[in-house]
Amino acid sequence: MQRRQGRVNAGLLLLLYQISQVGLQNIPSVTLGVLALNIFFFLNPVRPLPEVCISVNEGFYKKNWQRLLLSPVHHADDWHLYYNMISMLWKGIMLEKKLKSAWFAYIIVVFSVLIGVVYMALEFMLMKILDDPSYEMNCAVGFSGVLFALKVLNNHYNPGRVSSVLGLRISSKYACWVELVAIHLISPGTSFAGHLAGILVGLMYTRGPLKKIMKACAGGIFSLSDPARPRDYYSDYYGYSSYQYGAPRNYYDYTGGLTEEEQLERAVLNSLTERDFGGATYNNERRPYGFWFQPNQHSEEEMRRQRLRRFERR
Repeated sequence: MQRRQGRVNAGLLLLLYQISQVGLQNIPSVTLGVLALNIFFFLNPVRPLPEVCISVNEGFYKKNWQRLLLSPVHHADDWHLYYNMISMLWKGIMLEKKLKSAWFAYIIVVFSVLIGVVYMALEFMLMKILDDPSYEMNCAVGFSGVLFALKVLNNHYNPGRVSSVLGLRISSKYACWVELVAIHLISPGTSFAGHLAGILVGLMYTRGPLKKIMKACAGGIFSLSDPARPRDYYSDYYGYSSYQYGAPRNYYDYTGGLTEEEQLERAVLNSLTERDFGGATYNNERRPYGFWFQPNQHSEEEMRRQRLRRFERR
């Protein structure tokens, strides 16, 4: 293991600043661990990049399978690290709370390895179809393949959203495909096959058999009944066609795909209406969050009589 030396890494400093702004206490444990791991290997790479990147030649022909684990956590430079980890920060915050930490960690490990395998398969197919041996030498590093897979998961579990890609408002259902093309056009040096591999692995999980296979392999390790069933907050909460409010079918998933603003609004409404269901009590019982008024201890008639008695005493 060698320590990275040279210029000041502005991208790394900006990344650390962004993490501090979010607050360590607000970042789920696995997401924080992934950020720390990638930062650690950026500062202390196991080997030079040509010796950790994944390619058909190195991974398949030479059987350097350890590269499947090493390539995702190494980055070409500080800005490569910054953009990937900022994306991981927000995707991790959204997905880890929904999927639970143990299952999310399991997904990260499986996706990291499987995306490398799919990447080599794509490069091998391109080599055969185009009869161009250079594809077997294409070597990729970075976490972006995993991020594309997580984006597919995030869009699956939070449908009905709209993403902005290069200023264009795109349905989240198609955003990952638009980003795939846009990134390749803007930065031709990026790995198109690596990003495509991430999307394909994400689809294998959401639409294919990968999730069932992972659950079967995990066995009793994870005490999870059904990690994060997809939620459509329009259909579950408001009704897709009529937009009428209704109680969520699975109340344990209390966020229901709502944005933070919608969750805050619902929390305020719940705190105000909780008094009607016995939430506000006067002595040692729990009071609701929000406004609270001391309950009337006497009826109106009794209060009127008390006023009359005070008047007679005068």
